[in-house]
Amino acid sequence: MLKTDIIDYFDKLAQTWDNVQVRNEDVIKMILEKSGIRKDIAVLDVACGTGVLFSDYLNYGVASVTGIDISTEMVNIARCKFPQVEIICDDAEQYTFQNLYDVVMIYNAFPHFPNPDQLFKNLSTALKVGGRFTIAHGLSEQELEKCHFACAESVSEHLPSKERLSEMMSDYFDVDIMISDEQMYMVSGTKPYLK
Repeated sequence: MLKTDIIDYFDKLAQTWDNVQVRNEDVIKMILEKSGIRKDIAVLDVACGTGVLFSDYLNYGVASVTGIDISTEMVNIARCKFPQVEIICDDAEQYTFQNLYDVVMIYNAFPHFPNPDQLFKNLSTALKVGGRFTIAHGLSEQELEKCHFACAESVSEHLPSKERLSEMMSDYFDVDIMISDEQMYMVSGTKPYLK
């Protein structure tokens, strides 16, 4: 999976991305609340796309939202829709973050990262000690796999089981939430004081 292919793929989809999003509001609310989204915190949304969750964060009264995405076209649309949000166009596996965040969220995007360990290592440096890191999807594992390998196979890795993802994250985070059911997938943990 090449990053240039990922950029090209999402640049081409950017104009119609918002039209094809399917939202299960109850699932999104559960993901946000279990991730610790609340008033007066700083949130980093990784692979934010066109800002699918930005309105949700803002409705919770967060102090700030920062988005990062590798697709220029997705970022351009997000910036037009949400001028009050800082949006970085860069590679989250490599970017040097200047701020620390209370919550780092990857929503509906994890299979598009080719180097998970590098991603976790880099994002852990952007998370406050005690802050929460979440990978979540508003679909079941089975539905997500079906979707990705029907239309995005060249830019997707297989989604690991919740247990496997917990193991992958364990060098950087203390995982305490693992959910995989017919509606959603979520693995989440906090940045420990010592690791």
